[in-house]
Amino acid sequence: MQFKQLLRQKWELGLKPYTRTFLMWLVCASIAGVACGAVGAVFFHLVSWATGMRQAHPWLLYLLPVGGLVIVFVYQTCRMGTERGTNAVLESAQQGKRAPLRLTPLIIMATFITHLLGGSAGREGAALQIGGSMGGWLGEKMRLNRNSQRVMVLAGMSAVFAALFGTPLTAAVFSMEVICVGVIYHAALLPCALASLISYGTAVMLGTKPERFVVHGAQALSLDNAWRATLLAVGCAVLGILFCVAMHTASHLYQTKLKNQYLRILVGSALIILFTLAVGTRAYNGAGMDVVEHAITEGELVHPAAFILKLLLTAITLGCGFRGGEIVPTFFVGSTFGCLVGPLLGLDPGLAAALALVATFCAVTNCPIASILLGVELFGAEPLLLYLLVCAVSYLLSGHYSLYSSQMTLGPKLTNPPPEKPVESFCH
Repeated sequence: MQFKQLLRQKWELGLKPYTRTFLMWLVCASIAGVACGAVGAVFFHLVSWATGMRQAHPWLLYLLPVGGLVIVFVYQTCRMGTERGTNAVLESAQQGKRAPLRLTPLIIMATFITHLLGGSAGREGAALQIGGSMGGWLGEKMRLNRNSQRVMVLAGMSAVFAALFGTPLTAAVFSMEVICVGVIYHAALLPCALASLISYGTAVMLGTKPERFVVHGAQALSLDNAWRATLLAVGCAVLGILFCVAMHTASHLYQTKLKNQYLRILVGSALIILFTLAVGTRAYNGAGMDVVEHAITEGELVHPAAFILKLLLTAITLGCGFRGGEIVPTFFVGSTFGCLVGPLLGLDPGLAAALALVATFCAVTNCPIASILLGVELFGAEPLLLYLLVCAVSYLLSGHYSLYSSQMTLGPKLTNPPPEKPVESFCH
């Protein structure tokens, strides 16, 4: 009898709540994974179609002002500020302020127009917004408590990121790591992992193609390439700071000098068109993943200053109100910088491009673990120790600059010991 009571006590106090939580997340994350995977796959095909149309019909660039006016009109009609974007989703995870579901169709529409007509933008930033708004909405409809709804925001972010880019490991960790510098919210690991994996599988079944690259050159860590990779990472940290400063400065200048959003996006459209005509190539319009691929697999550059030109055009595009995201442009900037500087340091250009991509991504997001996993998923695990080295250096030297103004921090990177008392969820 006492043994039976002991078992019941153990079940009530120990196994039962864990089992209930496990089953809850199994169901909720599976629903989020399927839903976000399907939406992510549709978004993937829309952006791919838009890219193909833009490349086949260069004259579409001249319709950019019209597309910009449509974006501003729709966002204003729906009472959505174009300047918040991913920051609104981060705040919904941090503070429980749910990003409205209407953000999903709006960001899909705006990103599609941006890519179709020649703006310089990515797609993973949009993925975070889509996933965050869908995850928050699903959590509310499932009548989860406030903290669980915030976890669903993270699970949704992971799910659409994985569906769109084909990196479920990175996606699962990135959403937990990006919320607050210095903290990974491990309680969200199961829902983020499940949603990411299920979404990835759903998207692949619906025809998406994961990004994968073949890297050449000696990839094992050695004393010789370690110091060369360290110098490259120092450069990537500086480049990451420049990228963040450029994004925030462009947005600030547009908003202070041009108060009217319609005028702001018209001026930005004109600058994009003039920039494109001045450089004489369309390589910097859109996401630019073809340039990234050539830099990594072939060690070829479209221009020695490609990383600066892409940085400037992305700042002009996103600052004036076009949508999409900064992550793929970060890949472009980092890989072309590495391809240029790597040979000067004695590194293979393709390997240097891959290392610089993950180091620059780390510098602008402050997510070293996700950055290391990104390298493994995109380029393979052979240079794993080099990923670790360049991300560690880049993470420290980039300071507290970030693409996301809503990203929180536990404390200074230089003097931040392990906490003496428990840290509450999401740095609160």
